[in-house]
Amino acid sequence: MPPEFLARMNHLLGADYDAFAASYTQPPHMGLRVNTLKVPVADFISKWPFALKPVGAYAPAGFLVTDESKPGSHPAHAAGLYYLQEPSAMAVAPLVDPQPGEWVLDIAAAPGGKATHLAALLGSGLPGSSGLLVANDIDAKRAGILVENLERWGVRNALVTNAHPEHLAQQFGPVFDKVLVDAPCSGEGMFRRLGAFDWSQTTVLACARRQTAVLATAAQLVKPGGRLIYATCTFAPEENEMVIARFLQDHADFALVDPPRHQGFDRGRPSWVGDDLPGDTLDKTIRLWPHRFPGEGHFIAVMQRTDTKKPARITTHRRLNPGRLEKPQASDLKAWRAFAQATLRDPWPEERMRLRNGRLTLLPEEALETGTVKCVRYGLLLGECRKGYFKPAHALALALRADDVVTAVDFPPETSEIMAYLSGHDLPLMVKGRKGWGLITVGGFPVGWGKIANGRVKNHYPHGLRQRTD
Repeated sequence: MPPEFLARMNHLLGADYDAFAASYTQPPHMGLRVNTLKVPVADFISKWPFALKPVGAYAPAGFLVTDESKPGSHPAHAAGLYYLQEPSAMAVAPLVDPQPGEWVLDIAAAPGGKATHLAALLGSGLPGSSGLLVANDIDAKRAGILVENLERWGVRNALVTNAHPEHLAQQFGPVFDKVLVDAPCSGEGMFRRLGAFDWSQTTVLACARRQTAVLATAAQLVKPGGRLIYATCTFAPEENEMVIARFLQDHADFALVDPPRHQGFDRGRPSWVGDDLPGDTLDKTIRLWPHRFPGEGHFIAVMQRTDTKKPARITTHRRLNPGRLEKPQASDLKAWRAFAQATLRDPWPEERMRLRNGRLTLLPEEALETGTVKCVRYGLLLGECRKGYFKPAHALALALRADDVVTAVDFPPETSEIMAYLSGHDLPLMVKGRKGWGLITVGGFPVGWGKIANGRVKNHYPHGLRQRTD
């Protein structure tokens, strides 16, 4: 770590500094959060071969991996049964506290750790679930990674956008029940995981200016009575308490909420903001320190919009009319129906299906008009309507359960066959007499599609996800 950083932390922490510095002699924590949309926590623990220790009551689905296993390369990861997430980051989504039926915005969501957590709490991977998750990232490449992680999670009711926060505010207005600003920051809490990287006080101040601007824009998206949650993975007061103090000074219609406290949840430091900013309520914020908490460190502030005037725009957005998506033609639905009849056990709501460039999407039960906002994914991608047939999407496979389909070909996780499938190889069919699309599952959980013909399963696992075998 840079000597200037250590000197500043010594000045801030005083007698607590030695314990803080000593924590960096320990290896970083590997966190694993179970996907409760797909599997109950107790079932996951009993079935999958990882040594796990609960992170705490703040995240019931979160665990520390305490052995030398490599869960990132395990087939259960490809099935979306868990997300590898730093334990401090697991504290944020429960404080957002999304409720079924709410509209939730994650304004800087990539790569998707907190967005998948929000989706699980919102129930947005379950059939018939209401509400909406909007996950945004300003960087197009990172937005693509965000889509990939949400698809593996099995999310259905989500909109992924690639836009500046100002553009979101202009298009949507104050319609969200909860808005999360997981702010880009100087990353001081990442030294133990990433090692040395460029850091300076100039970087800290530049981040603080950007965070102040993003937070002010995010406030325009919170409906009256809704909540705005701010989080960073840095220790700098300039990016934490000072940003919140400045925001509250400029936004009288927001107030800090004192959230639930769990072991290791320290309070913010009002004394660190200086005399020129109001700091009397900043002890309601949360600081997670690496020497007091099983994680790398976080800062979290929960604020509520206190005015009750209901903007007229709110009701105009709750309609099933997103931009640039069209109702499918009869020929497109014919291809879908042929696939669904042969492959799926239950009917799907065709009235919510929309088409763009041959790609068929199932919209969430509630939808937003996106206007000119760049939309990377809207709802669940079902697949491609081609001439005479339908090709199912990988996202559809991961949103299904094994008993949702007519044919599922299952392999235990320790077999060579499932690893061969994830590497892109065709497979022998264990049960003859079947043909058409089948769901490939590991331990009963879908990992992708296979096309059954001539006693073999042709591999349709996406090329970009295939594991290298050399």
